[in-house]
Amino acid sequence: MTASRPPTTAEELRGAGLRATAARVALLDTVRQGGHLGAGALASEVRRRTGHVSLQAVYETLNALTGAGLVRRIEPAGGPARYEGRVGDNHHHVVCRSCGVVADVGCAVGDAPCPTASDARGFTIDGAEVVYWGLCPGCSASRSS
Repeated sequence: MTASRPPTTAEELRGAGLRATAARVALLDTVRQGGHLGAGALASEVRRRTGHVSLQAVYETLNALTGAGLVRRIEPAGGPARYEGRVGDNHHHVVCRSCGVVADVGCAVGDAPCPTASDARGFTIDGAEVVYWGLCPGCSASRSS
């Protein structure tokens, strides 16, 4: 009996009904490497890996990947959309007010802020998006000195 291997990025794209071009594979791999990057930074990395790709093509592919559930789009208030490969769970984010770095944090616990709606208004809620704001360790240290 052989152990099953995880699908390749190209196989995942095809399984989601998307063409598996070199640029799409590079983009999905880059998003999954972390960093909560915006479209411009992702486009730069895909260009480094594969050659030319337009920013418009990156946006269109990000929309397709998000629609297929392979990528998650987050939009911290006052900032550009960011993309991450961590999908399928209900994690949240912490954003630095100074430098804008974004990091994953686990599901909210305790009394406030509470991810359970006090009145769901008839909605069937399947997730909550909580964004914590503050200063990252690096910005906190530079303000202290």
